Amino acid sequence: MILADAIVELHDQRASLWHLDQTGVSTVENSHPASKLVTVDDWLFAVALQHSANFSLWHIEDEARAPGATDTKLAEVKRRIDRTNQRRNDLAEELDRLLLGWLAGKDLPNPQAPLNSESPGLMIDRLSILSLKIYHTREEAGRTDAPAGHSERNRDRLATLELQRADLAGCLDALWQQTLAGARRFKLYRQLKMYNDPSLNPAIYRELSSEQRR
Repeated sequence: MILADAIVELHDQRASLWHLDQTGVSTVENSHPASKLVTVDDWLFAVALQHSANFSLWHIEDEARAPGATDTKLAEVKRRIDRTNQRRNDLAEELDRLLLGWLAGKDLPNPQAPLNSESPGLMIDRLSILSLKIYHTREEAGRTDAPAGHSERNRDRLATLELQRADLAGCLDALWQQTLAGARRFKLYRQLKMYNDPSLNPAIYRELSSEQRR
């Protein structure tokens, strides 16, 4: 089911398309993840859905760093960052859930195999972020209005990013092949974010409690 080369190609293709037409990412974001994996297309759609959250998060965070942003704007952007980051993490978990559901039909992962510390979903999330870094670094390397040395610096950064991605993609493929062979296993690791939960974030529940006492 996992082919790292196909994931990398999908990430780069979608990043290029969405930068040309951001209505495309909105269409994907309004879709629902597959309930189970039947075809490779189901899997790649789930990967694209998770990538869309990282794409949106990247550009929302850019807004937060705009020099002229007002306090009101920054507060609104911070809330959007929190919501989008929650979605990003939920969808990374969903990738692992889908894979584990597919593997269960093959009596895998082997419960006796050594446990991998990082799951495929978390690795794919990292590949998604690397794809966006590569896209924007390549863009910076090609800028004609940049100061002297800017292009060279970003070409060096680009080479580093591409090497890091190739290494990570190779690790993802190796984990998947070892899992299929029963030689390694992974688990679903829940992020259990607290800041978006009104019952777990004291800044929220204390203020709500204070308002109820008024």
